[in-house]
Amino acid sequence: MALILHNVQQMKTRLFIKPYCGWCHKAMRWLDDHDIAYEKLDVIADDAAFAEMVRLSGQELAPVIDVDGKVLADFGRTT
Repeated sequence: MALILHNVQQMKTRLFIKPYCGWCHKAMRWLDDHDIAYEKLDVIADDAAFAEMVRLSGQELAPVIDVDGKVLADFGRTT
C-alpha cells in the first residue's frame, strides 16, 4: 500500500467538492490522513469546476476525485 500511496503523491490529484457534503469532507480527511496533496475545487462556487466535474464523471454528485485522469466518482461507504 505504501508504494501505491507514494505513486499517488507524485500525481496530480483534484477533488471536486460541495462544501456541505459529508462524503466530500470524508474524502478530504482520507486524502489528508494519507498525506496526499490535492487541489480542492468547490463546484458550488465555481461554475467551470462544476462543468468539469460533470464532464469527467457523468454526474452532478460530489465528491469526484481525479488522479491524473483516472476518475473516482462515489467516495462512500466502502472507500
